[in-house]
Amino acid sequence: MLLGPADVRRLAAELDIRPTKKLGQNFVHDPNTVRRIVTVAELTPDDVVLEVGPGLGSLTLALLPACRALVAVEIDPVLAARLPRTALERAPELADRLHVVLADAMRVQAADLPVAPTALVANLPYNVAVPVVLHLMAELPSLTKGLVMVQAEVADRMAAGPGSKVYGVPSVKLAWYADARRAGPVPRSVFWPVPNVDSALVAFKRRPELMSTVDRRALFTLVDAAFAQRRKTMRAALSGWAGSAVEAERRLVAAGVDPGIRGEQLSVEDFARIAATV
Repeated sequence: MLLGPADVRRLAAELDIRPTKKLGQNFVHDPNTVRRIVTVAELTPDDVVLEVGPGLGSLTLALLPACRALVAVEIDPVLAARLPRTALERAPELADRLHVVLADAMRVQAADLPVAPTALVANLPYNVAVPVVLHLMAELPSLTKGLVMVQAEVADRMAAGPGSKVYGVPSVKLAWYADARRAGPVPRSVFWPVPNVDSALVAFKRRPELMSTVDRRALFTLVDAAFAQRRKTMRAALSGWAGSAVEAERRLVAAGVDPGIRGEQLSVEDFARIAATV
């Protein structure tokens, strides 16, 4: 049922597909890797999976038996057109679970999908991984969990906590939506073509209790300002955001935050308290 290296190359040749760096296309051709992803995703039979960039269908075929339905969002019309036939050929008894949506994941909205997804599971293009996850978490409140395969350095930033050298804007923004953790490395050899970077899995679960405390846009504007110049203290970094350094200090103190601290030391809860001050 699953696609191996020869199957992936045969399909690519059939479709005259040459993986492009522009779309971040690196196709997984190792059955053990996609089985592992499905296991780590901890799906239930009631889950509706959203897969972004299914490509030739390697991960799609592994996901179909593990969920109630699968919505595959594919930007490439050739790949989107072939995927249902691949499912029918490889897993005819499960093919009716698959819904393919031809769309850009960065622009997709809930109304574009035939069924509300509960879990995001995807091999994401390296250049848009963080924006895609943040966009989907904002647009699709039905998403309660996810497991994404991304560049290893991106995985580190997405899962980083306060005080880490790689903690920054992606870390805080994802933390506003969800608790995230690094869920293991992925070797380069499982991809075709072989990428020149390492990959890793990031797992996350939505945390709605924080989202109800502050406006997302207000918080994200604050976070962008806090990390625009990482070496600055929060008093200095937020002077433009607050209108002056004096006003920034007042709001920081009101939120219980030391004005002399730097942004990389603050949790998403700290940023939420700052954003909520008036």
